[in-house]
Amino acid sequence: FDVLRFSIKTHLIRNLNEYCGRFPSMPPLSNLKILDFTTLVPGPFATMMLADMGADIIRVESPTRPDMVRAMGPFSDGTSTTHAALNRSKRSIALDLKKPGAAELVKRLIAEYDIVIEQFRPGVMDRLGVGYEELKRLNPQLIYCSITGYGQSGPNRDRAGHDNNYLSLSGLNGYCGREEERTPIMGLPIADLAGGSLHAVVGLLAAVNQRSITGEGQHVDVSMTDAIFGMNTMFGSQYLAGNEEPKPGTGNLNGGTFYDYYTTADGRSLSIGSLEPHFFQRMCVALGLEHKMSLGSQQDPHSQKQFRALIEAKVAEKTLAQWSEIFDSHDACVEPVLSLAEACDSEQIKQRNLIVDIETYQGTTQRQIGSAIKFSASTPTYGRCGAPLGEHSKEILEQAGLSAEEISKAQESGILG
Repeated sequence: FDVLRFSIKTHLIRNLNEYCGRFPSMPPLSNLKILDFTTLVPGPFATMMLADMGADIIRVESPTRPDMVRAMGPFSDGTSTTHAALNRSKRSIALDLKKPGAAELVKRLIAEYDIVIEQFRPGVMDRLGVGYEELKRLNPQLIYCSITGYGQSGPNRDRAGHDNNYLSLSGLNGYCGREEERTPIMGLPIADLAGGSLHAVVGLLAAVNQRSITGEGQHVDVSMTDAIFGMNTMFGSQYLAGNEEPKPGTGNLNGGTFYDYYTTADGRSLSIGSLEPHFFQRMCVALGLEHKMSLGSQQDPHSQKQFRALIEAKVAEKTLAQWSEIFDSHDACVEPVLSLAEACDSEQIKQRNLIVDIETYQGTTQRQIGSAIKFSASTPTYGRCGAPLGEHSKEILEQAGLSAEEISKAQESGILG
């Protein structure tokens, strides 16, 4: 039996490779069909990544309670630029899940769109008649990914939350920032993106792989607080196994050493990350502090404080442009702190094709940040910018096999927006 199974598997792989060889630019996720019930940032960023890799995404949106991102400025061609980017390449169906009959339309869709990603609090999708257990009964291969603040279990499961709350409860904020200063506010929603979006993509794709082995789907439970707590692994191990709890401004990476940002003569900032001995030596030479290397090599707080003061004084002598030119010839992990505008204009970003032009529904194009993942056998798939609400409702239901009469009745009843 094992020999036969191996033979069949080898034959299938050979045929698949032959088939894919005819389409070398086939996106890696072009076989995935996903219903997206998410809003705001965590879910939409996750499905944007999946769409960039070729997945077919249908956004199921409420016609009476639109995604708040649609109203988030600034606007281009009358459309939110944030919505246009987060929801590119996705189709939109306006479906009021609170209306009788709406759940039945979702059940029709999951015959083909057998991956669901949702972002409601636990129990909401169940009450709407489209929870995991109900849909799994109809399609055992269903993969159902839920992104929440605190997960499907635990005392906080029903609590409201935002990015800064998840960062706070995860313990991460407890050792961020400088001593005796308030916890810094982040410019990026780290828990939403690194916690929710990225963990959802990893979990969902892992479930897809397991389904290819077992033939069965499953529920993927992604908690943004869990995810950020899990990212404490490095410092968490020092506390749990070494009984050393991290505090602000005490570690190698959070202000306890010279690893930091320094103000230049023109009020800009220079990032210094020269931790390894060879980078450290080059940094000292470039700054003219080679005679103080022994001081900087000592790890006690007093020596590090003295060495930091020497770096601060040196960096303040020149402008950011002058230091950038100096460190261009010293490979020392020292770089300028750029504004977003400067980063967008940098040669590194340009040559990595990270700024792309995306077609809008108004017939123009919009510049957006592109996919950060590069494949040797394919390029990112970019459709149009985020769609108007319900733009594809009729088209999607027709493809699901609904008749013109059924679609008309759904519109008349208010199920479709």
